[in-house]
Amino acid sequence: MTASTVSPNTASSGSQSSAITDALTYAVVRVVVAVIQVLPMDMGDHLCRGLAVALAGPLAIRRRVIADTLANVYPTASAAQKHQLTLSMWHHLMLMICEIAWAQRRLHLANWTDHIRFRGNREILATSLVSRPSVLVSGHFGNFEIGSYTFGLMGVRTLAIARTLDNAYLHRWVERFRGAKGQLLVDKNGCAPIVDQFMREGGALSLLADQHAGNKGLWVDFCGVPASCHKALALFSLTNQAPMLALYTRRVDGRPLQFESALVEMVDPLAIDIDERSRVACESVESLTHWYNRQLERIIDIAPEQYWWLHRRWRTPPPRIAKRFAKAKQCHTQHNTSPGQEAQAA
Repeated sequence: MTASTVSPNTASSGSQSSAITDALTYAVVRVVVAVIQVLPMDMGDHLCRGLAVALAGPLAIRRRVIADTLANVYPTASAAQKHQLTLSMWHHLMLMICEIAWAQRRLHLANWTDHIRFRGNREILATSLVSRPSVLVSGHFGNFEIGSYTFGLMGVRTLAIARTLDNAYLHRWVERFRGAKGQLLVDKNGCAPIVDQFMREGGALSLLADQHAGNKGLWVDFCGVPASCHKALALFSLTNQAPMLALYTRRVDGRPLQFESALVEMVDPLAIDIDERSRVACESVESLTHWYNRQLERIIDIAPEQYWWLHRRWRTPPPRIAKRFAKAKQCHTQHNTSPGQEAQAA
């Protein structure tokens, strides 16, 4: 047998080993979730604070990514401020996991008003509960999973696009959680026909708009740093004449399972003749992409500690793009214009 040959028995053994590992991982996750579900919320909060201290200190998970990101986005912040923001972010992320586990047992139709308050709910429901399609954009901010869960409680049928998890057991479990209240989940590879059909049926497409799109994406200024965006988000709205809503669900009052779910702003391709904001934003894919990034910036400013600073949103742009942004930054300094818009025009 040559070095490049793999026997069927070896391949089968590797597959079995992988399946066993996945099953054990799934079992451990389910046990952890079961323990979290029975914890009192104050105890869970204290546990999350302790984990945050470890994750921001001795364990230093993704320390370099977080440090580089905060240095770029908040260049004038002190080391103490950046450390506090990192610590608060980890507390938020740990508590977010607990809240997702608690939601299945403690958040339902009979008590959701005890846990969630809305801003702009009339506009959200008026747009989402009609036969016309809509595009709901948010980011890795607050507890976006609870936001989707709440929409399901309201009877809003949504479709989310995500990468299939490597662990099939965990993926099916996530699908069941999201689907319990009506959200459909499709893999990002080959999802176009499913999305098109869903939009034609008047569904609400729910998207995380701060995903890196690679070197060939549409590069814009996001929080003062170049970021690559998927053109598809704007295309979904423009080609289907669907309004785009910028939303968030964030924790409030410093307490677990207490949220504000809000509409920041909305633009509508069919309202360009009567709404100046929609006319400007919906002029092109580029303008709409700039618009939703501005809304995400506004959202992050509300509670910076509830953004995923460990999320690799910002990558090094290709030399040509970097040169364009450097030129735009120089123009911005000289003329006090938007660096993102200058970079797009350059």
